[in-house]
Amino acid sequence: MGEELGIDDKAIELGPQLAERTKDHLVGGREVRQVELYFLARVSAADVDPARAPQPDNIRAYRWWTLAELRNTQQTVHPVGLADLVATGAAGRPLKQPVVLTG
Repeated sequence: MGEELGIDDKAIELGPQLAERTKDHLVGGREVRQVELYFLARVSAADVDPARAPQPDNIRAYRWWTLAELRNTQQTVHPVGLADLVATGAAGRPLKQPVVLTG
């Protein structure tokens, strides 16, 4: 979160891992394997500062979403099922193991 949103590590309350996804794709003409790990994390809005980010990836805007907004948006949100994963983690219902996402 520091890399793209400028959030200091000390400002993040990291919760359980909710999911993971592995994807093979080309980067600069070379095949790479990207492994994504999804965690429940709590952070104050005041700690987000993309101007401090070393690799902001052309982020022009960010926003906070409620679970209802995530469930009802017409926008594409990745990973699919994010709202359900967040709801499970936020409710303190432990997962036996992280969900393996495809796609």
